[in-house]
Amino acid sequence: MRSFKGKTYWLVGASAGLGEALAHKLVDAGAKVIVSARGEDDLKRVVSELGDAARYVTIDVSDEADVARAAEEVGQIDGYVHLAGVYWPMPAQEWDAKQVNAMLDINMTGMARVLGHIVPPMVARDDGHIVITSSLTGFRGLPGSIGYTASKAAAMSLAESMECDLRKTGVDVQVANPGFIKTQLTDKNNFNMPFLMQPDEAAQIMFHHMKFGGFKRSFPTLFSLVFRGSQFLPDWAYFRIFGKA
Repeated sequence: MRSFKGKTYWLVGASAGLGEALAHKLVDAGAKVIVSARGEDDLKRVVSELGDAARYVTIDVSDEADVARAAEEVGQIDGYVHLAGVYWPMPAQEWDAKQVNAMLDINMTGMARVLGHIVPPMVARDDGHIVITSSLTGFRGLPGSIGYTASKAAAMSLAESMECDLRKTGVDVQVANPGFIKTQLTDKNNFNMPFLMQPDEAAQIMFHHMKFGGFKRSFPTLFSLVFRGSQFLPDWAYFRIFGKA
């Protein structure tokens, strides 16, 4: 069981939603947190609610120079949680190059930019905790999800590769794969979202995962069976169920 007391965690993508709720869980557990996102006003609000155990550093994960500046300002940390992401629902027939490129750049490459400043120091110290937020959508390609699903599959794969390399070291790697969470991103969806979670509910599950260990947590559990089970379907069956008629 991991103790957070006295530890410092950097959360990127914590100005609202799941990231903000998780920051509260960590502070309640005795951690100090640094919350980051692009919007300074939202970060100021979050820090004012978190109290003295929190501070903020703005970051634009799409800008390497700004990522380097933020990482230097943050300094040495015990743990890192990546939650930053953008999303637009989109079928291939309505491909918007600007939005697709943004989803891939921010959701995946942006994460890699930050990890480039996080992983080497943790490896050098042989100590650290890295948590990647992917999604249930990352298990297999889905209709109407050009860009986003690919970015989350890449995030999951990156976490798995990191775990392969670091599993017997002092750097602990975890990945969380949530389903639908009530946020500004899912508000864009015009379809029914089964097992829709509130941010605090999802944050509690994620915090439990961080505290008690294990590499991967996909939730809600019942809903996750659909996505994990789809990996075992042959292509002809999968695309007959999920593909456009």
